[in-house]
Amino acid sequence: MSAGPGPGRDPGLQPERTRMAWRRTTLASTVATVLAVKSALHGGASAPATVAAALVCVLWVGFLLVAHHRIRALATTAPPALTPRHATAAVLCAVAVAACGAAIVL
Repeated sequence: MSAGPGPGRDPGLQPERTRMAWRRTTLASTVATVLAVKSALHGGASAPATVAAALVCVLWVGFLLVAHHRIRALATTAPPALTPRHATAAVLCAVAVAACGAAIVL
């Protein structure tokens, strides 16, 4: 078995697929953030709900920064590997947005 890519494989497609996945994840995070803020502010804004909505927005911006950095890196000819620091930041922001959104809804 050869360790190299097969004759029909185009290694240029992998960064494009990864870039599209980052964009889909960013869109999903945006939708979750908008729904969480709408839910928090629906029917009058209480102090805890406003703080939670603000936290969700800050986490969303953090995720956007990491995603934008990665999307730009993938646009280069030879994209570098995702650093552990950026991967950890992306995961923590995504999980925190989901947790805050669930806390607001419930």
